[in-house]
Amino acid sequence: MKNIKQGLLLFVVLILQTGLTQAQEYKTENVILITLDGMRWQEVFTGADSLLVDDTGMIESPGSLLAEFWDVNPLVRREKLFPFFWNILAKEGQIYGNRAYGNFVNNQNTMWFSYPGYNEFLSGFSDDSRITSNDKTDNPNKTMLEYLNQMPEYQRKVMAFGSWDVFPYIINESRSGIPVNAGFDVAEGDDLSPQELLTNKMQKEIRGPWGGVRLDVFTQNYAMAALKNKKPKVLYIAYGETDDWAHENHYDQYLWSAKQTDAYIKEIWDFVQSDPQYKDKTTLIIGTDHGRGTSKTSWRSHGSSVRNAGEIWLAVIGPDTPALGEMKTSGQWQSAMVARTVFKFLGLEYPDEKAAPAIQEMLK
Repeated sequence: MKNIKQGLLLFVVLILQTGLTQAQEYKTENVILITLDGMRWQEVFTGADSLLVDDTGMIESPGSLLAEFWDVNPLVRREKLFPFFWNILAKEGQIYGNRAYGNFVNNQNTMWFSYPGYNEFLSGFSDDSRITSNDKTDNPNKTMLEYLNQMPEYQRKVMAFGSWDVFPYIINESRSGIPVNAGFDVAEGDDLSPQELLTNKMQKEIRGPWGGVRLDVFTQNYAMAALKNKKPKVLYIAYGETDDWAHENHYDQYLWSAKQTDAYIKEIWDFVQSDPQYKDKTTLIIGTDHGRGTSKTSWRSHGSSVRNAGEIWLAVIGPDTPALGEMKTSGQWQSAMVARTVFKFLGLEYPDEKAAPAIQEMLK
């Protein structure tokens, strides 16, 4: 009996040591998730679209985009549009979704619009039977943000900022307890920074062109203030302009917003690399909720009736990700794989068995 007890004790110790080794394997202590609403993979990998970049029906002034965005070489074009992606992220991280190499990233859901896409990205699986619209209804599924916020080491250290006013429902703010600043929410509290006070004032004075989506500059400033002053361990930032300008058939505004968002992500990364809490301990994962059509008429739309609108992309940069750059290996990935991947970076097992597997290539 004594030998059996000793054997069991040794077995438990080995299991605990193995778990501890796996938890300590990665350097990532913080995660920043970023999405660009409806940003096509075509522009990410080939830059401005030759069919759209000088179409007078989609831009305000003929020829106005050519100097800034056009080149006959798509590798030059994409760098003009996404300089941070292709000068920094592609050298130090990974970018998935260039279908020219058979590197496929798709939505798992079959809806191909925003709420289902964000649920999939954040929860790890599609839910086509219950999430069938963009209505402001609380998400029945727990997201990875909510699971983390329930853990003592992450409680009150998870935050979310979005341009679209549906995010409090997607993240289920009332149940999850995660503070979500989205739509036209302002920063609240007695200890607001000068940046937050100014952003509050400006947002009230500059409404933007849409009723349910604010301009991304406000989302960026609120998120940056939180990074600097509140130091979340897990942060989600959801930009929205690219999708709304595309729906309105403004290809010039779509490109300008995409380039500005690239600059916002650079600002975030530069701060992360300058701050002791985040430097060399933070992983960024970047993606989108859905794709779009590819023709002159369908590019402005998405949804299950729009061909190719379920084609998307992903990117990652951080201390635990091999610097493989643009992924040219053939394979199939999904945005549903992000949730379990985040937990792997943090040395945790994802608690929902329905979630898709982790993206092993992102992990050392």
